[in-house]
Amino acid sequence: MLSLQQQQHGGAVAGGGDARHHAPQPAVLGGGGGGDWLGFLGRGELEDPARNAPSPASFLLPPAPLDDRAAQPESKPKPGQLAGADEERHLALAHQNYRTGKYREALEHGNVVYEKNPRRTDNLLLLGAIYYQIRNYDMCIAKNEEALAIDPHFAECYGNMANAWKEKGDIDLAIRYYLTAIQLRSNFCDAWSNLASAYTRKGRLNEAAQCCRQALAINPRLVDAHSNLGNLMKAQGFIQEAYSCYIEALRIDPHFAIAWSNLAGLFMEAGDLDKALMYYKEAVKLKPSFADAYLNQGNVYKALGMPQDAIMCYQRALQARPDYAMAYGNLATIYYEQGQLDMAIRCYNQAIVCDPQFVEAYNNMGNALKDAGRVEEAINCYRSCLALQANHPQALTNLGNIYMEWNLISAAASFYKAAISVTSGLSSPLNNLAVIYKQQGNYADAITCYTEVLRIDPAAADALVNRGNTFKEIGRVNEAIQDYIHAARIRPNMAEAHANLASAYKDSGNVETAIVSYKQALQLRPDFPEATCNLLHTLQCVCDWENRDAMFRDVEEIIRRQIKMSVLPSVQPFHAIAYPIDPMLALEISRKYAAHCSLIASRFGLPSFVHPPPVPVKAEGKHCRLRVGYVSSDFGNHPLSHLMGSVFGMHDRENIEVFCYALSQNDGTEWRQRIQSEAEHFVDVSAMNSDMIARLINQDKIQILINLNGYTKVINHAIHSANIAVTFTYLSVIVSHVQYLRMSGSCFSCAECIVWFFMQSFIPRNSFIHTTTLVCTFHLYHHPVSMRCRTRPHVID
Repeated sequence: MLSLQQQQHGGAVAGGGDARHHAPQPAVLGGGGGGDWLGFLGRGELEDPARNAPSPASFLLPPAPLDDRAAQPESKPKPGQLAGADEERHLALAHQNYRTGKYREALEHGNVVYEKNPRRTDNLLLLGAIYYQIRNYDMCIAKNEEALAIDPHFAECYGNMANAWKEKGDIDLAIRYYLTAIQLRSNFCDAWSNLASAYTRKGRLNEAAQCCRQALAINPRLVDAHSNLGNLMKAQGFIQEAYSCYIEALRIDPHFAIAWSNLAGLFMEAGDLDKALMYYKEAVKLKPSFADAYLNQGNVYKALGMPQDAIMCYQRALQARPDYAMAYGNLATIYYEQGQLDMAIRCYNQAIVCDPQFVEAYNNMGNALKDAGRVEEAINCYRSCLALQANHPQALTNLGNIYMEWNLISAAASFYKAAISVTSGLSSPLNNLAVIYKQQGNYADAITCYTEVLRIDPAAADALVNRGNTFKEIGRVNEAIQDYIHAARIRPNMAEAHANLASAYKDSGNVETAIVSYKQALQLRPDFPEATCNLLHTLQCVCDWENRDAMFRDVEEIIRRQIKMSVLPSVQPFHAIAYPIDPMLALEISRKYAAHCSLIASRFGLPSFVHPPPVPVKAEGKHCRLRVGYVSSDFGNHPLSHLMGSVFGMHDRENIEVFCYALSQNDGTEWRQRIQSEAEHFVDVSAMNSDMIARLINQDKIQILINLNGYTKVINHAIHSANIAVTFTYLSVIVSHVQYLRMSGSCFSCAECIVWFFMQSFIPRNSFIHTTTLVCTFHLYHHPVSMRCRTRPHVID
């Protein structure tokens, strides 16, 4: 059975994230600070790994007044100087607290100055910077606008106001203000550096790099510009140049934590996790409040398989920044992977509280809720994700998975197709859509989907196995074998590849090779029900009786366990009739397969079967023929054709019109050619899906349809099942052929559409395992299968 691929959780790494996840750092004259931008990876295949973005904006503040009066002999102030001295003291304290990160205290002192002198522009600039640090961007803009109303040529106000607009998401307006600041003061190096950051956010990397170089031409010791230029080089793939930029920043200022963090990100992307960890540790040592560095350090620990250390780092990031949505998201991911769903849901929810626009948190919380059995809440989360980003491929895929599990196939397929339409690099919706196509008999489209998965990921062993299974079902066994061999080369320990390869070898007649492959699969995975059951069947084919009784006991136990767990048994009904197992167990196997076919048929969305009114074969005054259809995948070199090859041409054509529907491709043998030439109508439907075949039979006005297949080899029993049969407007009787009595499970789900079973006279007429009418015929081939008797069925001789 094929399982749906769900979009898996992934932790955030140092990556090109959003400005809203960024924590601005305190700044001083001519310098600045900042941290890496963090991206968040949702369930699998979401984003490229780590990318460092520019450091946050630098602020240019007026020089803080030197409060060195304590070192001078006190002189008695003049009466008019008392208020001024107090104002300067508060401004000096405001600067001092700002530089040490005590923004609330700095704000108190700045407001005292403002109350005394609201037109003091240097204080308004400082207040704007303080409001920026506490993320009150509107007040930051307001204070800078107040200063500009007093002094329209105050370049620093334009630069700092641009920083605030950038954080509010209006990058174009920020760029305009940076350019205004530069126009007022062309040597404004901080404005050049911050303009580079804005251009980066717009994807204008070349212009951003030019701005960084312009800032460095003005001030070669501007470490922010060196660091930002390194990020730009890295984003363009110039790794060595990026490394040189970070090293130069650290040469100028060995205590510049941001450069250590960016350098760590470089090594993390290169896969050198030990060096990355060492440099992140240096960054947080130099700056204990560096939340981004703690987050990235946690990501390294997670990649090293040290989840508890990762949790500690994420918690430290939250201590440094309590509203850090990214840290909550990554913490939730760890809890999810550990199976702590309640904790994961709680952290994802907190991440959304901190950032209501956090798209990936909605998607990932939906996954956690679904796994916790809270499916309706999961759907709401996925829909919230899509409300924020309508083309979010993971949320579309995950919604499709839910509808698939609910057997709402049309809805599931529409979501998978929507996901495929908005991304070319996501394999999960393609894989899951292929499952639908395959179950509907649309093998060509299923193969196309699997081939596209392999284009995205040529090493996708699962896709190779699934495509091989599809090739095998339509008789392209050699292509299936090649896919299985390729999958086993990519992943030598993949037991499924070896088991399916064995099955393909068996179908192509290489039984001894098949046995070797089955044993290899069981060596890799001893508890492999399908391989165990198929190995037993293959050994019976070559009369290898060693450990036969013990193997049958194991297989019978496997079947009982699977039936108890409501899993499709690993032994097919056709094989079960040849096994020395309890007849009731064989009946249960048939019932499970009948229910499975009914499930597949229901996915066509057709109403329940209702028998049509009888259609007279010979109306008054007219001469009509009875239309009989035979459906089989065995029109070729197969025992059925060997035994019945002449039957299809022996019907009385005056009264009966015969149609043969071949479910398998032409094998080029004389058996196929004989039936094709002798049957009045022979139709190759091997390239059609079940729905198309059913509609064709309906168009041919078939009145009696005979299933020659049962549950053998290429199974298309869904054509005969209840929900498909509704398309047969003219169909009066559906018959299962003599060979497969006891196989269809018809007393369970197909009884309403399969009316008669043809059987031989030696089979007990009161078999308790049949409720369908048994039509007794003579001199026909049949396997001598003994059955116990309890009740007398309706028998027509």
